[in-house]
Amino acid sequence: MAPIDPHSFTESNDPLMTHLSLSLYFDFSSSTIHGSVLLSLPNPHSGPISLDTRSLSVAAAVDPETAAPLPFSLSPSTDPIKGQSLTVSLSNHSRFLLIFATNPSSSALQWLSPPQTFNKSFPFVYTQCQSIHARSVFPCQDTPAARICYSARLNIPRQLSAVMAARHVERRAPVAGEAAMACDDSLWCAEGRMVEEFVMEQPVPPYLFAFAVGEIGSREVGPRTRVYAESVPAVLDAAAREFAGTEEMIRVGERLFGPYDWERFDLLVLPPSFPYGGMENPRMVFLTPTVIKGDASGAQVVAHELAHSWTGNLITNKTNEHFWLNEGFTTYAERRIVEAVQGEDIAALNIGIGWRGLLEEMERFKDNMEFTKLKTNQEGVDPDDVYSQVPYEKGFQFLWRIERQIGRPAFDEFLKKYIATFKFQSIDTETFLNFLKANVPGIENEIDLKLWTEGTGVPSDAMEPVSNIYTKIVSLANEFKHGRMPREDEVTDWRGQEWELYLENLPKSVEASQLSALDARYRLAESKDFEVKVAFLQLAISSRCRDYHSEVERTLKEVGRMKYLRPLYSALVQGSGKEEEKIFAKRVFSEARDSYHPIAQGVVESILSKHL
Repeated sequence: MAPIDPHSFTESNDPLMTHLSLSLYFDFSSSTIHGSVLLSLPNPHSGPISLDTRSLSVAAAVDPETAAPLPFSLSPSTDPIKGQSLTVSLSNHSRFLLIFATNPSSSALQWLSPPQTFNKSFPFVYTQCQSIHARSVFPCQDTPAARICYSARLNIPRQLSAVMAARHVERRAPVAGEAAMACDDSLWCAEGRMVEEFVMEQPVPPYLFAFAVGEIGSREVGPRTRVYAESVPAVLDAAAREFAGTEEMIRVGERLFGPYDWERFDLLVLPPSFPYGGMENPRMVFLTPTVIKGDASGAQVVAHELAHSWTGNLITNKTNEHFWLNEGFTTYAERRIVEAVQGEDIAALNIGIGWRGLLEEMERFKDNMEFTKLKTNQEGVDPDDVYSQVPYEKGFQFLWRIERQIGRPAFDEFLKKYIATFKFQSIDTETFLNFLKANVPGIENEIDLKLWTEGTGVPSDAMEPVSNIYTKIVSLANEFKHGRMPREDEVTDWRGQEWELYLENLPKSVEASQLSALDARYRLAESKDFEVKVAFLQLAISSRCRDYHSEVERTLKEVGRMKYLRPLYSALVQGSGKEEEKIFAKRVFSEARDSYHPIAQGVVESILSKHL
């Protein structure tokens, strides 16, 4: 027997679960969830079945028909990446019930106390299950090879409301007997509790399981979209303005990739500690508030998460070793949507920023080139530690290369056929390549498919974008090396993306006086656009411009998005002669740590442990 996924205890001969029914009681006072999950298999099964857990206490395994206990055991040791294996012994069972409780240190959950929220009145909790954190919320086969439908009852305090990446059924009073052993009826039906009920009728991988509970309000922004956030009128109004064009993007996506299969495309703007830009949870995308920039450019993150509705959510990588199938396709699809909605120049800027990011990742992984491949070997590797732009940008470059080879009309037809053929399935790189060769005969003679998917580095037939604005910005960045700052008339029309591209093309170490002069003229360190601010602060750290340490500290304490934490902490501690910066980084992290999501805490700890 062998696991089907390097990040899961699920064995290759275990049947894969098809449906879950969850009852979850939220105890904010102890930052825990008392829960039960009824797991359904496609057919009756006899013998052991292995599930993934992390930091869960499991109280019982039960036959739901007879209420008789079933033998179960948790592995005595904890794998630092996978957690603990839970083995349940079945005897001709197609369903079994598990009773469990989460731990306050659950790697998927961030519990925010009232002072950590906008209104500072009520607590808040939300999930981030990608890549392998669903197992810290409930026992499951936590591999994208398993696709599940589910129903969920969330028992929460009356003053709060819940959202999920699922269809909302109703909000109602609790009913005795429905806790399914998650807790006693006296607790479930206590005064001041409400139940929010949800159902997900389409099969999704476990990493797309998502909820948030707090003081949540909403605004309608289109026929298929509401924006949700903490119930603060200013936040809701700003989000509604930023994402007003969402319906147009959905229609463009449907024209390019086929029907939108998820009915709703709602958006939840989370507190600043959310560790990603966006998370493509179906029906309810989770977003960082840093994407609300006031100029609708944050819609590009929404375009990416929307594109996942076809590539990633409909067709999913079978394991994280094929993550590029999710992210490379989605980055390509995002840029096609952006091009249709915002124009070719904006799409070219997007590609240019991605190109710079890809080259920087080659530098980051120069001592571990395995992670510059599209198809990687992740045995014994934590996917959060090697998360990078490579699957996004090298994957995009690969698909763009195929498009250039066969022409856009033919590639569009291929994409639609690919999505229609594999929707609601989890596949691997070989499956994609076989489909490509069958549908584009002779493609392997024109493009080295093995080099692109299994080779290290950036292939020679990858390409920088071609556009006048991209060329102009890169040329202005080159002139800065010779002491010429851009004139105000040259940057009048620049928004965040133009500045981000400019800063990312500057040399990594410039004179501190040059940087200060650039900032004095254009106030980049104070930019409301975090992409611009962080790109500038990275340069300031690299140039030993310590005048900006207070702004670096403020930024690291204000947001928990790993896209900003990773480069800023890395810049502070990498390299020689950085003793003062290392002390500074260690102090800032010790003070900011509790405000970060557990995934972000782990990533920063990993960076610091390598260099301190």
